[in-house]
Amino acid sequence: MHCPKCGYEDSKVIESRDTGSAVRRRRECLQCGARYTTYERLERPNIAVIKRDGRKVLFDRQKLYNAIQRSVGKFLNAETEVDNIVGGVEERIYSLGELEVTSQQIGDFVLDELAERNEVAYVRFASVYREFKSADEFARALGELRKSRQAGQAKD
Repeated sequence: MHCPKCGYEDSKVIESRDTGSAVRRRRECLQCGARYTTYERLERPNIAVIKRDGRKVLFDRQKLYNAIQRSVGKFLNAETEVDNIVGGVEERIYSLGELEVTSQQIGDFVLDELAERNEVAYVRFASVYREFKSADEFARALGELRKSRQAGQAKD
């Protein structure tokens, strides 16, 4: 790992922490003393995402992160919460065991994750993902979320 400040090749690990989907390491450059963070993730096979228009693109974790951050970021508690959502979605995608997944499946996985965390974030993401055209569609989505939450609480 090259130091981002001076480019020196050697560093020491100060702290390691498991984040669930990755190992976070705080490092210190042995030449200039700069501290920086690296993440180690399991390398997985490339997954193709089938878009609504039929195009296929490679799954990009950062693109998903940016989309969630852009649409609902201020309604979540921290950037780590967005990262946890992306991690949960990514796990679900890879657990399918398929080399192709539709963008609709990914959107549904995101909505599932948001439903557990914040109903405003859920409705905001749903409005973009499902392309709402009226306030009635917002109300319907919120009603569906609340029904599913009540059904889930009834099971507990």
